Amino acid sequence: MKKFLAIAFAALLSVSCLTSCTKKDVNNDDKANTNQVENVVENNEENAQQPENQEAEAQKFVLGFDASFPPYGYTDPETGDYIGFDLDLAAEVCKRNNWELVLQPIDWDAKDAELDSGNINCIWNGFTINGREDLYEWTDAYVDNSQVFVVKKESGIADYAGLAGKVVAVQKDSSAEAALNEEDKADLLSSFAQVVTCAEYATAFMDLEAGAVEAIAMDVGVAKFQIAGKEDTFAILDEVLAAEQYGIGFKKGNTELRDAVQATLIEMVNDGTFAAISEKWFGYDVGVIGK
Repeated sequence: MKKFLAIAFAALLSVSCLTSCTKKDVNNDDKANTNQVENVVENNEENAQQPENQEAEAQKFVLGFDASFPPYGYTDPETGDYIGFDLDLAAEVCKRNNWELVLQPIDWDAKDAELDSGNINCIWNGFTINGREDLYEWTDAYVDNSQVFVVKKESGIADYAGLAGKVVAVQKDSSAEAALNEEDKADLLSSFAQVVTCAEYATAFMDLEAGAVEAIAMDVGVAKFQIAGKEDTFAILDEVLAAEQYGIGFKKGNTELRDAVQATLIEMVNDGTFAAISEKWFGYDVGVIGK
C-alpha cells in the first residue's frame, strides 16, 4: 500500500511539473511573439517615415527675392524677419505641396546667375514679365502692375511736363529703369535734368523727402505701400509710365515646377486664399491669375 501511494504521489508530481513547465513555455512564446510583432510595427513605422523625411528634405523650394522690395518681399525693420505679399503666397504654396520654403535674399543684379547656378528655384518678388518673356519659364501673370512717378505733394508737379529739368530716381535694374530707356520714352528721358539710380526704394524716398531728388519712377504697388499714411506728403502722378504684369520666373526648361506652382496659385484663387492674402497687404484683391 505504501509502495502504491508512493508511486501515485510521484506520478502526480510529474504531471504537475509537466503542466507548470508547459504553461511557462507558452507564456514565454506569447511574449516572444508579442515582442516580434511590436518590433515589426516599429520597423514598419520607421520605414514608412524614412521616405517621407527623405522626400521632405529633397523638396526644398528656394525662393530668390530682393529683401528690400516692400510689400512683395522685404526685411521687417522691427523683427528682422523676411515678410511680404509674395512670401506669404509662397508659404501657402509650399504648405499645400508639402515643400520646405527657403527664403533666399539675393543681389538683384545677380538674379540670373543665382537661378542658372541652381542656388535658387525661382525669382518671385514683384518680378515683371514684360520685356523678359523669353528669358524664363513664367507662370501666368498673377498681379497687374504699372510704372508711375511719385513726387512731393508740395512740389507742384502734376504731369510729365512738370518733370522737365528735375532729378529723377529709379532703382537699378528695375522695370521702371527699363521703361525709361524704351525708345518711345526718349523725349521724356531727355527732359530730365538727371536720372540717378539707387539700390532700394527706401533710400529713394529719403532722398525725395530731403530734396536730393524730385521724383521717383517705380512700381505703383510699391508706391502705394510706401506712401500709405503719408498721402499729405507724397503723390502719385496719374500718367502711367508703363503697364506691366508680375509673374514667377523659373529657369528655362523647368516647366514641371512652374506648372505645380501655377496650379496651386489657381487653387488658392478658387478657394479665396489668394484674395485674403492680397487684402492683408493691399486692402483689395490685386490678383489676375485664374480669372
